[in-house]
Amino acid sequence: MSAITGEILTFSQEKGPDVKLRVFGDEFYSRYENLDGYTVVYDVDLGRFCYAYLFKGEFVSSGVDLSHAPPEKIWRHLKESEQVRNAKFETRYAKMNPPVPPYQPIATIRTYGPNKGLLEGRRLSEGNIKGLTILVQFKDVKSTVTREDVDNMLNGENYTENGNFCSAQEYFRLMSGGKLNYTNEVVGPVTLSKNRRYYMNHLLVEEALDLAIASGVDLKKFDSQDEGIVDAINILYAGQTQYIGELWPHNYFLELRRDSMKTHFYMLSSLGRSKEDLSIGTFCHENGHMLCRWPDLYDYGTRDGDFEKSSGLGYYCLMSAGNHNDRGRTPSPVCAYLRYLVDWCDNVVCLDKPGEYQAVHGEYNKVLIFESRKPNEYFLIENRSQLDLDKDIPSSGLAIYHCDILGSNEWQGGTPTNHYQCGLLQADGHLDLETNRNMGDEMDLFKETAATAISHSTMPSSNLWDGSESGLTISNISTPGHIVTFQVGTYGVSPAIQAVTPGIEEKGIPKHAELIKIIEDAQVKIDEGLEKLRAIA
Repeated sequence: MSAITGEILTFSQEKGPDVKLRVFGDEFYSRYENLDGYTVVYDVDLGRFCYAYLFKGEFVSSGVDLSHAPPEKIWRHLKESEQVRNAKFETRYAKMNPPVPPYQPIATIRTYGPNKGLLEGRRLSEGNIKGLTILVQFKDVKSTVTREDVDNMLNGENYTENGNFCSAQEYFRLMSGGKLNYTNEVVGPVTLSKNRRYYMNHLLVEEALDLAIASGVDLKKFDSQDEGIVDAINILYAGQTQYIGELWPHNYFLELRRDSMKTHFYMLSSLGRSKEDLSIGTFCHENGHMLCRWPDLYDYGTRDGDFEKSSGLGYYCLMSAGNHNDRGRTPSPVCAYLRYLVDWCDNVVCLDKPGEYQAVHGEYNKVLIFESRKPNEYFLIENRSQLDLDKDIPSSGLAIYHCDILGSNEWQGGTPTNHYQCGLLQADGHLDLETNRNMGDEMDLFKETAATAISHSTMPSSNLWDGSESGLTISNISTPGHIVTFQVGTYGVSPAIQAVTPGIEEKGIPKHAELIKIIEDAQVKIDEGLEKLRAIA
């Protein structure tokens, strides 16, 4: 979704001037502080943001607005209790998935389970899909963005306006290898009956939809499966993004019946004040949920027992924080893991034999996979050099993902039972993404090296989540670029050792850990000897 971690944003007040607040959270749960660090809440009765007290673990308004000094005996950086946070989170998160039919297993709110790593609900990740995009104005807030501007951003060919890398249609076509042709019919703007402040606490979707229908929209045009269901509804409201209440960008389920048609998933986000605000990042992120049922690959900070956030895949995936790259104009690609889940990768290369392989940047219909003995757990390799859509990611080189469809990116603990669904094995071994130190840094990806980059004994390692060996060893990685080559070994044996020990399998020698350790120790001694010879020479 659209997570914010300490960003300073401007908020309007019904009965006061705009205020700048520091925001923490997402559309499921959020809290706000003024620039001095005092927690604030919006007091509906006063029409202003006020300093917050904690009462029985929950924020309440002090009745003192931010134009005054904070009340006595009030502390900075207050947080609600775990129980209150969870209750508020669960209430909003329940809106994300459709009701579970009685013949299916009970739905889980986590991102693992019966859908093989995807979220519950109807998936539309292939074919010609047409969405309905409704432009919305408020009684008191308008935008100079035109229908034609948005149509170009969503459907344009070779679209680069305002610095965007491509249009939304081109983005999904590129990511899917041509399997998903997602276009949108743009209508409006329609003008709502109330001021913007009202819709922070009242969902505007139904009113906007009825105004669009009254203008002549036929919902049957947006039913690609001929099931009486609108495939996708996108609502873009005038003005800057409001990271509060029902105006926080989100993708939820809502069933509204209109004649023979009913709605299913919708997406709501901002339109901006002018054409210069248009960017494709958040639109693509939310439609990734709506069409492909991709989960968020970051930690919401609740439900996993530790109440701490982690960064997941950070800036390296559209469905983590990558939708914000380059201010949303050059969003990160969808990572190989999520493309693989929705069958967008027809070209599957299994890294099950020793040898040299190559990863070509931008081959989004291809996946390099090392399968473990567990069908739900595997490793994916991807070239993430800083080119094209990857130009704004923090690092450049070879990405190695540890994947388990039974995991969850809320579980950063790294234990056999609580671990990521898709984790980036950071080359420096610092676990910055898991510990929320950053959203990625220049040392995350594997760069040029002749040594063993990853094996059962490196940090990070290629071991499975239960601590046992997976058998994956990678070495001899070339420099970042359009093509990155690398060597795959076998069960911790480096390519150099394999070259001088042919026929090890044919001779019936077991690949036990003890033998592997002996061989690797021998390799270390050989390397040390070579270094001494070079020094002498």
